[in-house]
Amino acid sequence: QVQLVESGGGLVQPGGSRRLSCAASGRTVSSYAMGWFRQAPGKEREFVATISWNGFFTNYADSVKGRFTISRDIAKNTVYLQMNSLKPEDTAVYFCNAGIKGLSPGNYWGKGTLVTVSS
Repeated sequence: QVQLVESGGGLVQPGGSRRLSCAASGRTVSSYAMGWFRQAPGKEREFVATISWNGFFTNYADSVKGRFTISRDIAKNTVYLQMNSLKPEDTAVYFCNAGIKGLSPGNYWGKGTLVTVSS
C-alpha cells in the first residue's frame, strides 16, 4: 500500500512562487517514478512533471517547462514541485502520483492540494 499526502497549496499572486510537497509512505515507494498532475476547474486532469525513482531523470509538460522544477529526497520519501513565475492559468488542484510510466499516471494518488494564482 502506498499513501501520498500533498501539502503547500494556497493563494499566490501572479509571478510568485510556491513549493508543493508530497510525503510518500509504503514499503516500495522509493522504487517508483513519481510526479505531479493537475486539474483546473472544468478541465481534465493533465500531466505536469515526473521524476525517476533515483531522481536522475525528469520530464515536464511544455506549459511549465522552465518555470517548474521537480525533485525528490529519497531519504525522506518526499517529492517536491517548485513553481516559479506562476500564472493564473496554473490555478488547479495539484495531485501527487506514484508509479508513473511515461506520461501516464500510476495507480497511487494523493488527495490533492489547491493552488490559486490570483491578484
